[in-house]
Amino acid sequence: MSIILLVSRAYIAQPDNSDYNVRMAYSLDFRRKVLSVRKREGLTIAEVADRFDVGVASVTRWIKNVDRKPQGYRKRKIDLDVLRQDIVDYPDAYQYERAARLGVAQNAVFLALRKLGVTYKKNTDTSQSRRKYTAHLPGKDHRP
Repeated sequence: MSIILLVSRAYIAQPDNSDYNVRMAYSLDFRRKVLSVRKREGLTIAEVADRFDVGVASVTRWIKNVDRKPQGYRKRKIDLDVLRQDIVDYPDAYQYERAARLGVAQNAVFLALRKLGVTYKKNTDTSQSRRKYTAHLPGKDHRP
């Protein structure tokens, strides 16, 4: 009997990582109900969390703000076409130099390069700046 329970629990609430926050969020009605029961019956946060089978941190967060956090994708400041051209023009530039030219943070350049699939390969004929690595776009070879 216990083996069956373990197997059946393994399939309960298995989130799909692509939309985890969208499908697993509690509805606004449920949040308000939890808070109204807490206020009406004078329950502690731990008691109401145990009664509705939610986390204490969730109830605490709902007390501060009952609305959900905004969902969606972050807006990117870097134009990927401009970054591609920068890689072609300056293949051995450092990320902080690209960031200064594009007017963004170095971390934004790092994320955009990773999104583009840019790799850094050893530069056998070292450039004038004495840098050992050169950026390469996938599928393109820009050697003279």
